[in-house]
Amino acid sequence: MESSFYFHAVDPVAFRVGGFGIYWYSLMYLVAFGQFWLLGRLRAARSDAPLAPQQVADLLFWGVIGVVVGGRLGYVLFYAFSDLLADPLLLFRIRDGGMSFHGGLVGVIVVIWASGRHYGCGLLRMADFVVPLIPLGLAVGRLGNFIGGELWGRKTDVPWAVIFPESIEHGGRVSQALYRQYEAGLLDEFARHPSQLYQAALEGLALFAILWWFSSRPRPAGAISGLFLAGYGVFRFIAEFFREPDAHLGFVALDWVTMGQVLSIPMIVAGAGLMVWSYKKAGAKS
Repeated sequence: MESSFYFHAVDPVAFRVGGFGIYWYSLMYLVAFGQFWLLGRLRAARSDAPLAPQQVADLLFWGVIGVVVGGRLGYVLFYAFSDLLADPLLLFRIRDGGMSFHGGLVGVIVVIWASGRHYGCGLLRMADFVVPLIPLGLAVGRLGNFIGGELWGRKTDVPWAVIFPESIEHGGRVSQALYRQYEAGLLDEFARHPSQLYQAALEGLALFAILWWFSSRPRPAGAISGLFLAGYGVFRFIAEFFREPDAHLGFVALDWVTMGQVLSIPMIVAGAGLMVWSYKKAGAKS
């Protein structure tokens, strides 16, 4: 009986230059940074923007550093701390994979704070400028996860489920024996949610649409940033119900709470609190 599910066997390497492989996930970073620059210049052309269009490139440069350094530090601290203690050089093995959104967010916040001081607009005004530019980058990043066949979802039998061969055995993507089992319909029990696409739709496209609409008119300082934090936290919390927990961590509480959900709760609380504070402060001034 032929399987009705999609067998994910896409090569994570987009192309090779000599003996060096260029991964789709790396290309997604370039796309993310490119859209940040384009949308950033568009937002910087507004009269209420804290910086000029030609200054967006400088902001992007430091933002890239914040994302990479913060993302890597966050991953090894939140998800692989015991491995880091055993092998401190793990921190520098970026090609082996491992980036954390929450760590990258901390890195970006540091850059936003420094940029706000440099341009004289403060943390909140700069953050309100930056956060609507982030979700589309998150969307293409999750698309890169899907193409690479990593960070797959939990097992399911929904019609759009995907069989990720790497979740069955290492090297399964190119295993002819495994593919013959798939053709015979023997791997349907391993079908999983394409949770990477769920995250791309929620944390990426939906959050972008909400923030772009919300920021289309003047808001109290901090309100847009608060909505980003709360919105991402809620969407990530929901998506974690479909995403397979990290194998070395599993569920971290109550047999259902994941590390991603634990890290999202402070974002929801901080975001909601920031929005309430910003509107109360604006009301007190009026």
